[in-house]
Amino acid sequence: MHATPTTLPEVLVVEPTVHRDARGLFAETYRIDAYRALGIEDTFVQDNHSQSARGTVRDLHLQVRHPQAKLIRVVAGRIYDVAVDLRRGSPRFGRWVAVELSAENWKQCYIPTGFGHGYAVLSDTAIVEYKCSDYYDPEGEIAVAWNDPAFAIEWPVTDPVLSARDQRALRLDGVMGRLPAFA
Repeated sequence: MHATPTTLPEVLVVEPTVHRDARGLFAETYRIDAYRALGIEDTFVQDNHSQSARGTVRDLHLQVRHPQAKLIRVVAGRIYDVAVDLRRGSPRFGRWVAVELSAENWKQCYIPTGFGHGYAVLSDTAIVEYKCSDYYDPEGEIAVAWNDPAFAIEWPVTDPVLSARDQRALRLDGVMGRLPAFA
């Protein structure tokens, strides 16, 4: 397996080795020592599974009381996966990167703490699994609106399906005081 930095160098695209033969295929999707060799030092404590329909956008979510690094992969379908640097004082604050993840390309996206994460579903259905380095804390979550002009993210959807909670997500200026500081 290998990892490639994105335009936000802390955000990595991880590509596991996929072994294929006449029977099908086999891949290790996570092995702590291999990820540590790639520079990913986080210990993941929670796995999440999400299924969404075409056109769904999951807003830019961030945990602040219990920061979470995430390792995202798609087990069915395709998504446009987005990470935004939300660390106040970072030289890349507000910059974003997007990676297409799919069941076919096997790519994973590592998103460290301090980055917002969201995605848009490109296929009829997408099943996303992701590891988190800390437990979900509903009181410590921030959701930033997917279409906040402060980021100008080039989403591949114009009229997304949003949850009720994501419909109420604030713009960047409404959460600025709660964002983590760049260390």
